[in-house]
Amino acid sequence: MVTFVILVFVVGYLAIALEHPIKINKTASALLTGVICWTLYALYSENSIDHIGEQLNHHLGQISAILFFLMGAMTIVELVDAYQGFKVITDRINTKDPKKLLWIICTVTFFLSAILDNLTTAIVMVSLIRKLVPNKSMRLFFAGMIVIAANAGGAWSPIGDVTTTMLWIGGQISSGNIMLTLFLPSVVCMVIPLIYLQFTLKGELGSHDSVENPSVGNGNHGGHSNKPIKGSTTMLVLGIGGLISVPVFKTVTHLPPYLGMLLALGVLWVVSELINPDMDEAEKRPYTAAGALTRIDVPSVLFFLGILLAVSALESMEILHHFSMWLDTTIGDQRIIITLIGILSSIVDNVPLVAASMGMYDMSVYYQDHLIWEYLAYCAGTGGSILIIGSAAGVAVMGMEKIDFIWYVKKISLLAMLGYFAGAIVYLLIQPFLAVHPPA
Repeated sequence: MVTFVILVFVVGYLAIALEHPIKINKTASALLTGVICWTLYALYSENSIDHIGEQLNHHLGQISAILFFLMGAMTIVELVDAYQGFKVITDRINTKDPKKLLWIICTVTFFLSAILDNLTTAIVMVSLIRKLVPNKSMRLFFAGMIVIAANAGGAWSPIGDVTTTMLWIGGQISSGNIMLTLFLPSVVCMVIPLIYLQFTLKGELGSHDSVENPSVGNGNHGGHSNKPIKGSTTMLVLGIGGLISVPVFKTVTHLPPYLGMLLALGVLWVVSELINPDMDEAEKRPYTAAGALTRIDVPSVLFFLGILLAVSALESMEILHHFSMWLDTTIGDQRIIITLIGILSSIVDNVPLVAASMGMYDMSVYYQDHLIWEYLAYCAGTGGSILIIGSAAGVAVMGMEKIDFIWYVKKISLLAMLGYFAGAIVYLLIQPFLAVHPPA
């Protein structure tokens, strides 16, 4: 049975990677892989169906928390964008130099990712480059670097990446210390590929006459025009403020972050309903949360669901646990193991990999802010950039810009790997000076 499940898992991942050649949407492949893995486990396992059902419900609870967190964040970003709140950023970017623009876009992405999270930041920034980089071939390079910058920016923030959030919620890292120790490695992870492109990037931004109608997610903005919209600044401030407040909510209430995200969404929802009282319902709908919910990238959310279901089946069957133990026995050095986990996270979703690692290392030995947890946050957060399907940000960008898997491997993967290893080296060099001592 184990062999069959692993085979289904591998075939499913191949189908996702080869989405364009085989012409089957990656979301369909992911959902089928997840459901078939659990079905095989239920039919052929020696465990009772009640026990398997409890395992599935447990994993579904964890997956749902992540999905609701992401859906809330994506809806907030859509809502801010509907009010053209992000024009505050785009209106200040007017350079025509591709290399200079790439630095600006990546820097904005890096810091925005720490606030919005890497997935929603990638969605926002791809929308922006559609306005700024009409040349499709040049825009693909920008999109690839947005993936690297978004994942690097998300790694050092407790709300920037799902895996960092998991470690933060689990108590393995503290918010202040992770920001202090991972900021420089994350900067290096982004800057090294940028320096390389500074010498190799060729081409022009293109003519703005042929620019596509930009959109966030997989829809348009409800057909609104470029004329100024009442409430732009209000929605931008509330949106960014709501997202930043999520860690504060978690610290004060000790409730899961997705509740804080839904609270922020609820506040923006109410304000969006009240901000244009003179509009009729049909006219106002594009500028409300109800309208924003119709524009979020639902296929990407379902893709994430399918992948997490598939890997949770492997976790329930203890395949991931045995693999982790094998690594521990064979390699021994946790730094090498976690570096490999980061590379593996570009193929296998980093969420269950981090979850398995959290269960593998005892916090009585590996205390809060230990090298293990900080390095895991960096590697799992940035290693996914090596392949386009290795992170939620990559998957979103892949869907929005129709980036081919093989193109990304040829043009971006090496850059991402250079940045990944450079940042890892920087972390291992500075860690002894920033190390937290074990509690007495």
